[in-house]
Amino acid sequence: MSQLISILGAGESGIGAALLARQKGFDVWVSDFGAIQNHYKKQLIENHIPFEENNHDENKILSSDFIIKSPGVPEKAGIIKKIRDKNIPIYSEIEFASQHTQAKIIGITGSNGKTTTTLLTYHLLKEAGLNVGLAGNIGNSFAALVVDNQYDYYVLEISSFQLDDIETFRPDIAILLNITPDHLDRYNYQFENYIQAKFNIIRNQKENDIFIYNKNDININNYLKNKENSLSFKYALDNNFNNNELGVQGQTFDMSTCSLKGDHNFFNASCAIQVAMSLGINKEKIQEALKSFKNAPHRLEWITNINGVDYINDSKATNVDSTYYALKAQTQSIIWIAGGTDKGNDYSAIDKFVKEKVKALICLG
Repeated sequence: MSQLISILGAGESGIGAALLARQKGFDVWVSDFGAIQNHYKKQLIENHIPFEENNHDENKILSSDFIIKSPGVPEKAGIIKKIRDKNIPIYSEIEFASQHTQAKIIGITGSNGKTTTTLLTYHLLKEAGLNVGLAGNIGNSFAALVVDNQYDYYVLEISSFQLDDIETFRPDIAILLNITPDHLDRYNYQFENYIQAKFNIIRNQKENDIFIYNKNDININNYLKNKENSLSFKYALDNNFNNNELGVQGQTFDMSTCSLKGDHNFFNASCAIQVAMSLGINKEKIQEALKSFKNAPHRLEWITNINGVDYINDSKATNVDSTYYALKAQTQSIIWIAGGTDKGNDYSAIDKFVKEKVKALICLG
């Protein structure tokens, strides 16, 4: 008799997990407390996967052998509390997918810079001719790609939510870019809980695996103080750079022809380059690929110049740390258009750059 899996959440992550579970012969049930988007519903119907929306059938869910929880489902949800009370195992989609592939995994997390670093790492590997897939928090479900099982490498952008429910997930190469206060509402407003979630990315790594991290990040270093001697697989990278030159493993890379600007993006690039070099890709191929890289929208994205004024879209800067580096990267005085929701962060860190570089501030609420 096949095991019953209940999958909570029918977005990209949940649908990918459902497709993989069905392929592997599990008895699958998909449950979403909200409405399921039509294109996801179509996939479920076409693959004969039973589902419910706008409801959770607690009897069915609580009779499951294990649960796959989508990252958007918070721990404080009522159904999660009941599952925990019954000691039914809960896994994330990346945990489940990793159990069904032998490919090498490059996992990338951090409070800021994940998407840029993931996209560049994927670009460097793909341009060098590696058979590589791109998935995770960036858009494509890891599990959905594992269904086809056609890649030798996966580059995954991974959020703290995805790392919350892992058991054996082990990236061959892990990158931890930085840790600054974010999503604290999901972690009982305890920064320590959020830090631990980020460090789950190396929880299962072995001696021959690689861990790349920011040696200038105070929160990373404080966490590692008692673990330094046990991490023989680490690479601590600096985030201080001179002009457009970037040094990695004794090699110098010219960033003047790359679309990425600012020290924070140079650090992201150094991590991606470290991955490529660790996989045996030579300097010439990396340098050539840097020239053709195009970042995702909304990340210090130059839009146009009108009457001598540059317009830059940095709307993905949604916390103080990312805003700090965006302001730092500017070489001219700016008019700053800001808005969004206050997350209770300390804004004093950007006082210096606001005073130096912002000549007008437009607040949108």
